Amino acid sequence: MTMQVPLIDLVRHHEPLFAELETAASRVIRSGRYIFGQEVEKFEQKLAEYLGVKHAIGVGNGTDALRLALEALKIGPGDEVITTPFTFVATAEVIALAGAKPVFVDVEDETLNIDPNKIEAAVTERTKAIMPVHLYGQAADMDAIMEISEKHGLAVIEDTAQGIGASWKDKKLGTIGTIGTLSFFPTKNLSALGDGGAVMTNDDELAHILRTLRVHGAEGKYYHVRLGFNSRLDAIQAAFLNVKIDHIDEWNEKRRSIAKRYNEGLSDVVRTPVERPENYHIFHQYTIRTDRRDELREYLKENGIATAIHYPRPLHLQPAFAYLGYKEGDFPVAERAAKEVLSLPVFPEMRDDEIDYVIQTIRRFFGK
Repeated sequence: MTMQVPLIDLVRHHEPLFAELETAASRVIRSGRYIFGQEVEKFEQKLAEYLGVKHAIGVGNGTDALRLALEALKIGPGDEVITTPFTFVATAEVIALAGAKPVFVDVEDETLNIDPNKIEAAVTERTKAIMPVHLYGQAADMDAIMEISEKHGLAVIEDTAQGIGASWKDKKLGTIGTIGTLSFFPTKNLSALGDGGAVMTNDDELAHILRTLRVHGAEGKYYHVRLGFNSRLDAIQAAFLNVKIDHIDEWNEKRRSIAKRYNEGLSDVVRTPVERPENYHIFHQYTIRTDRRDELREYLKENGIATAIHYPRPLHLQPAFAYLGYKEGDFPVAERAAKEVLSLPVFPEMRDDEIDYVIQTIRRFFGK
């Protein structure tokens, strides 16, 4: 019998919290304060305490968080930022839109995170920062990255869009580098009911700059000390996030338990994710690898199982970055991964029978 298994089910996710979310929305509507205010301040405080960081600053979305980080660090035309080609386009897009040059290096075969062994060779006199992405919810090698950054005097901007609650050697991701960024897009492990993001730092001066940048560079009403942006976390989204942040560890643990079930049921038929011993992986995506990816994906679709490909084309081969002059073969690990990766359904409310059905269907495809 065919079962329908979604990649993520946001209705199911919000159902137990519906009354609290409704109350939060009503509270904001009745307050008449829809930009900044008490809800945003409360969420920023809760987020900073949860992450163990000095400053957490709510912004409009995860892409803006990266863009503001670059601006706060005065990265622009003539500068270079080293990053990964195997990520969502926003990571490199913001570098290019700031007028700087994205410089790609290949990823590790095991984790598909940026390969620290290849970073130093890409450093030039124009390099100003390294932007690692904690892909799928697992930390990049932050010890090695921070060591390179200190040696060469580089900033580190952690793209933690997929990694809230994950850690590297007991340090929460987004708090290790110069600046960390978060996305609260509706499918993230901690999600708004719309767009939202945050920037984190332990540097008081950078925090002050970031707070001005999100409001057109203003330090007071109609007093603009720098050119900035309009990127604020809405009060109603902050209110929703104030409800949801209290559940993030529980939800991450559920994702980890689903991943464990998948690993046990699939490791002899596909390449399953590897969790490094120093990492706490929160499985924003549970992503397998197989050279029969496209056939398997079609078979799962026929059997009612939703999947996704994160990501089908590395950034160095995207038409938008053709001007950088990269070619096929430049980053073989990322290119091979793009042909093999397949993300399976994973969300905290997933039932045991759904997990079993996914495992059994994949095993059947491989004749097991």
